[in-house]
Amino acid sequence: MKTPQPNLASEPNMKRSTAEVVREYGPFPSANVGGVTYDGQHVWFAAGDQLKELDPASGKTLRAIDVPAHAGTAFDGQHLFQIAEDRIQKIDPQTGNVLATIPAPGNGGDSGLAWAEGTLWVGQYSERKIRQIDPVTGKVLRTIESNR
Repeated sequence: MKTPQPNLASEPNMKRSTAEVVREYGPFPSANVGGVTYDGQHVWFAAGDQLKELDPASGKTLRAIDVPAHAGTAFDGQHLFQIAEDRIQKIDPQTGNVLATIPAPGNGGDSGLAWAEGTLWVGQYSERKIRQIDPVTGKVLRTIESNR
């Protein structure tokens, strides 16, 4: 028997606010955006075989770092993290150098990446899972499953 899903529109305690789109970017020639993060000054996005830096004021691409970048991108306040097939690369945004590599928990099936609580959070769309992982070792610390 399927569990009924909550109707979020009728949730009395859900916070709501109006949002305004103030700027849109793209399309980007020859780039499918696979992940996006913000470092406090610039937007970084995964664009296939490059990680691109964008100036949000002008919308212009400032530079590109040659690394596999087909899925999630995250920023920890100092470094960029980029899913590269079956691994996650830690990248120095100043030099573009890959500083470290850890295994991605989905062995190539990962689709999203975020930084929170001092750890990486890896989304696996097809498996409907989010995994919290140690950014140094890649060890899975917690798995959140969804039936939605």
